[in-house]
Amino acid sequence: MLTVSRASRSPDVLHGRAAEQDLVDRLLSGAVGGHPRALVVCGEAGIGKSALLEYAAARTSARVLRVTGMQSEAGLSFAALHVLLRPVLDRVPALPPQQSDALLGALGLGATNRGDRFLVGLATLNLLVEVSASTPLVCLIDDAHWLDGESADALLFAARRLDAEPVAVLFATRESEGDFSGRGLPEVRLGRLEPEAAARLVAEYAADLPPAVRDQLVAEAQGNPLALIELPSMLTPEQRLGGPMPLSFSFGTAAPVLDRVLTGFRQRVEALPEPTRACLLVAALDDRGCPGLLSVAMESLGAGLGDLAAAERAGLVRVGVSGVVFRHPLVRTAVVLAGDVAARTAAHRALAAAVDDDRRAWHLAAVTVRPDDGVAGELEKLALRARQRGGQAAVSAAYARAAELSADPAQATRRRIAAAAAAVEAGLWRRAGQLAGEALSRAVAPPAPPVLAELAMVRAKLEAEAGRPLVGARLLHEAAAKVSDVPTLLSLLSVAGYLIWSSARHPDQVGLARRTEELIPPGDGPAALLRSINSGVRRMLEGDTVVAHSFPPLDDITSMPAELRMVVAQHAVVRADLDGMSDHAEAMVEECRAEGRLGRLPQALTIRAVAEVLGGRHRSARATVAQAASLAADVGQPQWSGYLAGLQAWLSAAAGAEQQCLASGAAGLRDAERRAWMPGGCWAEYARVLLDLGAGRYEAVLDRVDRAQSGPSRHAFVWRYAWPDQVEAAVRAGQPDRAEPSLNRYAQWAETTSRDRPCAVLYRTRALLADDAEADRLYRRALELHARAGQPFDEARTRLVYGEWLRRQQRRTAARAQLEAAREAFDALDAAPWSARAAAELRATGVSVPDRRAAEDPLAGLTPQEHQVVRLAATGASNREIGAQLFLSPRTVASHLYKAFPKLGVTSRAELSHLMTTLGVRLR
Repeated sequence: MLTVSRASRSPDVLHGRAAEQDLVDRLLSGAVGGHPRALVVCGEAGIGKSALLEYAAARTSARVLRVTGMQSEAGLSFAALHVLLRPVLDRVPALPPQQSDALLGALGLGATNRGDRFLVGLATLNLLVEVSASTPLVCLIDDAHWLDGESADALLFAARRLDAEPVAVLFATRESEGDFSGRGLPEVRLGRLEPEAAARLVAEYAADLPPAVRDQLVAEAQGNPLALIELPSMLTPEQRLGGPMPLSFSFGTAAPVLDRVLTGFRQRVEALPEPTRACLLVAALDDRGCPGLLSVAMESLGAGLGDLAAAERAGLVRVGVSGVVFRHPLVRTAVVLAGDVAARTAAHRALAAAVDDDRRAWHLAAVTVRPDDGVAGELEKLALRARQRGGQAAVSAAYARAAELSADPAQATRRRIAAAAAAVEAGLWRRAGQLAGEALSRAVAPPAPPVLAELAMVRAKLEAEAGRPLVGARLLHEAAAKVSDVPTLLSLLSVAGYLIWSSARHPDQVGLARRTEELIPPGDGPAALLRSINSGVRRMLEGDTVVAHSFPPLDDITSMPAELRMVVAQHAVVRADLDGMSDHAEAMVEECRAEGRLGRLPQALTIRAVAEVLGGRHRSARATVAQAASLAADVGQPQWSGYLAGLQAWLSAAAGAEQQCLASGAAGLRDAERRAWMPGGCWAEYARVLLDLGAGRYEAVLDRVDRAQSGPSRHAFVWRYAWPDQVEAAVRAGQPDRAEPSLNRYAQWAETTSRDRPCAVLYRTRALLADDAEADRLYRRALELHARAGQPFDEARTRLVYGEWLRRQQRRTAARAQLEAAREAFDALDAAPWSARAAAELRATGVSVPDRRAAEDPLAGLTPQEHQVVRLAATGASNREIGAQLFLSPRTVASHLYKAFPKLGVTSRAELSHLMTTLGVRLR
């Protein structure tokens, strides 16, 4: 438990901030409902954000880690994270090796390897938890708008996943600057002080001023605390007694209050001796404030740390063993503004000679005003080092500046494209578009084929993000026609094919699909596989409803380009190869985790969720959807959020949660319409079909499926799985003639796949339309195939309709067996409306059916994340191993198990494993 120290004084009194202080107190004590462990404090410069963080530091007895974002280090990956974690880096060896390697590599303290900023975020989370095991911990991040992008991502990733740990994280950020966003964390916005509070603040800092002067200052400061404190120091002795105010203090002519404060700071800087100003400029441009480094840089300018004494006496900085600390960020700004170009150039050169390679490159770039291949090369080396640490925002910034300084136009184009590609990976879509546009407009000759391919991939992703997937496909086709390298060509055409299929229905789709086929190179192996997939896509777009075929044999799918592997996994839906789809997806998920490629993980998890949904593993699917949605938000991939909303709508429909289904479905449909991207909308429509079927609204089912067959998602793979629903609805609505077309289409597809799962459902649908003499045989054959296929939802539905048929045949004992098995399966899947139907049929056979779901299905009381945790714990995985898979801290895992064990009636992992086995839960 984080505790609040009542003994500490200092910033206990913040005038006019009682509500905000109380919020911080409750955050630190863990008393806020739901136990949020993070808070973002927003507001304009000088509004009191830093003071509120100081208040938190003074009020807590926990250990405090701090960092302040620095504008000049915003392009250095993980710079701020390094400063924050430096006091606790001795605890890094306690982390799992993969995480410790990633964190140390990111901070430049270990071997560089291909990292991912979110794996570093997981390591950050677990390091904070590790430290908090011995003492509660508070992290204070000031000026978060100036954090480098990688540090911001890592800290936000960790903050959002704090749960039961005694760790609190407070961010302070300006609302109008930078790209920092709390992205779902609780926020408090500091407004301007009321006149009474402002008057008390002025009285505290300038008690000698006459009331009339204080009143005018209160009016001029407009409720900004920094202005209230600093404006009195700008007055002359005569003005302090009530003499004429400066022109800027005259009502009606006043500049913005913070401009006046900045002017005041600048005037105080300009009044200092020249050596002092030189020292201040070096400190302002370095940001880290390390005394040893600053001393070396200052000596090269003929000055030294001792020259900062005058700045200390002026109240501008504090100098100590930890370095130079500016009183306020505006002081740093004033120092830079007060220096002329010669002074700034000299300071940057002095620092370039004193700092490490990364900072050296940026200092040299700051004073380079014309193309310089040497400096551009240093920046590219910096970009490569940042990429090895997983710092894509820093990679983009370094490549972009290197492009500006490149004398060779071809090199400049290549570097701009690399900058754009890194920006896409970092989720900086607008910046990526700007860089790609510059690469095109400023190129003096066509790029080399590899560079052209990278540019096409970037532009295609930008077009897809903007809702123009078919434009993206055309760009990929143009590049593919000029590329000869086969792996690159397959990557381009895999993405092109996916964009064509996933687009909302459009007249150009068929022609574009044919063009993709034409561009696929001849030969066996991966090329033949892609050719087969694209042939199927094209045929579906042309209206072919069968399209199920075998892939060419491949020895090693892992050697294929990642883009093609994703397409292979998704296309398994067409062949009803749900086991293969699940295996491919699981392998990609594990590979992403092992290699730290969390940027690709939302797509891999989405594929796994589809396999779980269609495979009848609803509880696992709910947990996977929740995890994937969280990661999609983290990595800036909103297109998967829409897809996942559609899947969540389907799962809610199966559970009978109508309002949740409609809300999630609406989100999926909105996303589909905005992006012209079909999958999320398709699943949302399918969800409404299942919702209506479960609720007995059979006419609505028929109408929805009919509309879908002519709608923007009519070419979607998944409608094959809805055709049996239309057959059942037609039969129950007394319109069997409307069932025949869907039954015929489904039969052609299911028989072509030759797989047990669709063939079992086919026998069920035929039984619904068969006469009594034939129905029994068809139902029994369906159950035989279900026993081999292992799809519990479909099997339970077959048992339900078979039980209904048996009851109508007056075979009550046999009906009870089928209906009881169906009800148990539906309960295990949380499929409430279907369980209710089975219970109603059981009562019709004369059986008394109590509400036994909660008593007999202990898993029903678990949250999706608790279900994920206990499933992994039952396999024997440790808390640390579970946390690494689910991106949670080991303590959060322990908390979930602590809550889950009583719900399940177990007291040990051995009992848990036995229970899960007894319940037939699939653990892997």
